[in-house]
Amino acid sequence: ERPEGDFCPICTLPIPTPLSEHSGLTMCCLKRICEGCNFSVQKRGMFDCAFCRTPMPEDDALRLAMLQKRVNARDPEATFFLGSQYFYGRYGVKKDVKRATELLTQAAEHGSIDAHFELGNRFYYDEGVQDETKAVRHWEKAAMQGHAEARFKLGCLEGAKRNFPRAIRHCLISAKMGNDSSLEMMKRFFQEGFATKQQYAEALEGYQGSLQEMKSPERDEARAALRLIPADQR
Repeated sequence: ERPEGDFCPICTLPIPTPLSEHSGLTMCCLKRICEGCNFSVQKRGMFDCAFCRTPMPEDDALRLAMLQKRVNARDPEATFFLGSQYFYGRYGVKKDVKRATELLTQAAEHGSIDAHFELGNRFYYDEGVQDETKAVRHWEKAAMQGHAEARFKLGCLEGAKRNFPRAIRHCLISAKMGNDSSLEMMKRFFQEGFATKQQYAEALEGYQGSLQEMKSPERDEARAALRLIPADQR
């Protein structure tokens, strides 16, 4: 079952993964609003927060101040988001991997599922801090709370170790949450003889059902409008 943060608070529908490609995170209330609801309110000429109607900050300094206020209150999602900005040097902060890791660790300790997922990525991929044991531990904590992408990572890891029953179990769960990559991995497992036809059919049926749950006319309209905008201007 997907976590509460994967559902748009306005239309209450689950948001497709990756969440960052299909939704936007507001700085005022730290709500993740789906592309359909964002598009709908903007179409009506409303450019404040679609959830709480707070005017959107005009520059990075204001965004950072708004975010820092929530970090000071120990909001786990705000802490996670600020930590992510330190990794890449965005929102007016200088890139600082050490500070980013500290913030993500705090966010994970306070309950951020996304922070666990991101820490898993850092410990698995980043030179100098690579520690597969820590990476797996964070991915497992995220997966157990419904993080589809973390579940896919665990499936890939088990597949690389040729532990196919466990890999299939992870990818099957994730595919049923609507994760494209997990469905493709299940297809590959089936084609290579590691998964049965029934297992692949189960993954495909669950995936298609999940897509139906995530569909809405507003989201379809938003994606159609986005396709009209040149890729370099999005």
